[in-house]
Amino acid sequence: MLAHLRPAKLLRLPAWLWQCLPSSCALCGESGRKPLCDSCRKNHFALRTRRCVQCAMPLTGTAKEVRCGDCLKHKPAFDATIVATDYLAPIDQLILALKFGNRLALAPLLAEMLAHAVRQQARGPAIPALLVAVPLGPQRLQERGFNQSLEIARPLARRLDIPLAPQLLVRVRDTLSQSTLPVDERKRNMRQAFVVPSAAMNYVRGRHIGVVDDVITTGETLSEIALTLKRFGARRVTNIVFGRTVLK
Repeated sequence: MLAHLRPAKLLRLPAWLWQCLPSSCALCGESGRKPLCDSCRKNHFALRTRRCVQCAMPLTGTAKEVRCGDCLKHKPAFDATIVATDYLAPIDQLILALKFGNRLALAPLLAEMLAHAVRQQARGPAIPALLVAVPLGPQRLQERGFNQSLEIARPLARRLDIPLAPQLLVRVRDTLSQSTLPVDERKRNMRQAFVVPSAAMNYVRGRHIGVVDDVITTGETLSEIALTLKRFGARRVTNIVFGRTVLK
């Protein structure tokens, strides 16, 4: 079932061929040969932010704590979170265009920036041994036609040379969209929504699993996934997410 875990080789085109491909910046629309122009990359992605190692919320001040107050009070089931950026305008347009505008060509760009974040923030045993994308339910997948998290996870796995296991985790029921629910109802909405199939159990037991998603807000979906993976024997769970919603 999971015999395809060996990472695929990254497609490499000659430099001259890349230069012949028409392109424009996904944020500002400036014509060029890059999906994200140097100016937008510098303005929106160059700044390093101190973050909680567990949930990736920005940390204020100069305190030496590595976890935010919420994670100290209510420890999430996952062990760490790596993000490429905060989920704020205009960066949110990258996710929205991929997710709702069917611009699948943006997925490799998000994967490239996320791979850079992983290399900056994780070393050695802190890097997962196996990746899985947050799965969609059957109805949502049918409506959208693709899973945006999986579209990001595929090129990310190739860039990091980490195996991707798309069938490692299954959403067993369609849940309400988390973005439509009050914060206090999101945990209940995700309860027992995921399962590890019997054929995948041996791939989970004792492993460090990286869970790929597009956006983290309250973390309830990712926490439920971490609970499920650890229930089936995962040693450690790290979230690898493109955007972090900054909660007030």
